[in-house]
Amino acid sequence: MSDTTIRVMLVDDHTLFRKGLVELLDGRGGIQVVAATGSAADARALVSIHQPDVLIIDLNMGPDGGLALLRSLRAEGWKGPTVVLTVSDADDDLANAVRAGVRGYLLKDMEPDDVVDAIQRALKGETVVAPAMTLKLVSLLQAGPRDSAPVKLASQLTARELEILDHVVRGLSNKAIARELAISHDTVKLHVRHILSKLNLTSRVEAAVFAVEHGIAASRVRVE
Repeated sequence: MSDTTIRVMLVDDHTLFRKGLVELLDGRGGIQVVAATGSAADARALVSIHQPDVLIIDLNMGPDGGLALLRSLRAEGWKGPTVVLTVSDADDDLANAVRAGVRGYLLKDMEPDDVVDAIQRALKGETVVAPAMTLKLVSLLQAGPRDSAPVKLASQLTARELEILDHVVRGLSNKAIARELAISHDTVKLHVRHILSKLNLTSRVEAAVFAVEHGIAASRVRVE
């Protein structure tokens, strides 16, 4: 992969959606769509041929589903980041995808720019989820209290950073946070970067889990 090109492969058995997604993504944000198919059998061959940087798969695809395809690819040696792009916001589907080792879980009603951003971050090693799925993933990943040391890290956060962290836990995107707080999108992105840096974390999902586990910036949030 070059410094500017992200080679992406799409697997979705809805032909119209697949072709539309190719048109939306190819050439956007440094993305090059190297292959697209609706067939699980073809997908296995195409992954071997093209070795994409990121694989994007539909969840409910074919008789066995996208996760069956992913497990098959893993067995054949595929180790790259895989992002699910689906219409399903069901807890069970999210849980099964996480257990299968996906790097991201996105919804098909997301804005194109947010999908591009998620692909870019997934390639960097982040776990990416649709904002609407954040609380569900936080609930899924909660593993009980940690020691008190990380809480000391949180004391470095400013009042505004704590406020933004609270909004992240609630599952709001950067754009939605900007609208709610009447600040610019770039300002929110800068605050999020500072939050991750101060907490020694790499992704919004990790920050949300951290906040819920330690009762930080979660005064208005309760995960069932």
